[in-house]
Amino acid sequence: MIRAVLFDLDGTLLDTLSDIHGVLIDTLRRFGYPEITVEQTREYIGEGARRLIERALPDGADNTDECFAYFKERYAASGNAHTRLFDGEAEFLERLFARGIKAAIVTNKPQAATETVVAQFFPNLPFGFVGGDSGNFPCKPDPTLAQFAALTMRVPIEECAFVGDGETDVQTAIAAGMQGVACLWGYRSRERLSEAGATRFASDFAELEKILGEL
Repeated sequence: MIRAVLFDLDGTLLDTLSDIHGVLIDTLRRFGYPEITVEQTREYIGEGARRLIERALPDGADNTDECFAYFKERYAASGNAHTRLFDGEAEFLERLFARGIKAAIVTNKPQAATETVVAQFFPNLPFGFVGGDSGNFPCKPDPTLAQFAALTMRVPIEECAFVGDGETDVQTAIAAGMQGVACLWGYRSRERLSEAGATRFASDFAELEKILGEL
């Protein structure tokens, strides 16, 4: 029986692609680098903001730290004007908490930006743990932060599900010893997630709710 659900954030609970892409383009323009497409940004999301910057910069760029710092500052101040919840998500989360299921957010997004968007889009939801890239834990797919979240919520690992839209989320669930569910409304295809080791797939929040009820 599942007593807690750990969620990825970007592409899982929030569609943040447009805002991330906008700030990334601003960063590349600021430092005189070629712009990248929305589809490239989609491909580069998932392993943390620093890795996103590293992928977006052209070969030979020698100011990654400066670009990363600028991106983090600009994104934190962006206001998330184009970010939104996915269809059916709000009702799903209400039902999840009403059933007494605990929930956490475990993301590679910088901690400050994570706390900002959670406060903005989920102000009244009692997440038991909200963890991003604070520098205190390795980024996913390292399972340490997910395991710490379970410990914080006092839920055994085997009674936790990990839900995410990326390869890193699939790998985190496996490494952490949690029940993994790959969501298909995010930024990766079923084929990519399957290749990463996913065996359970949810096409929408109604299907996710059904899967969780059966675990």
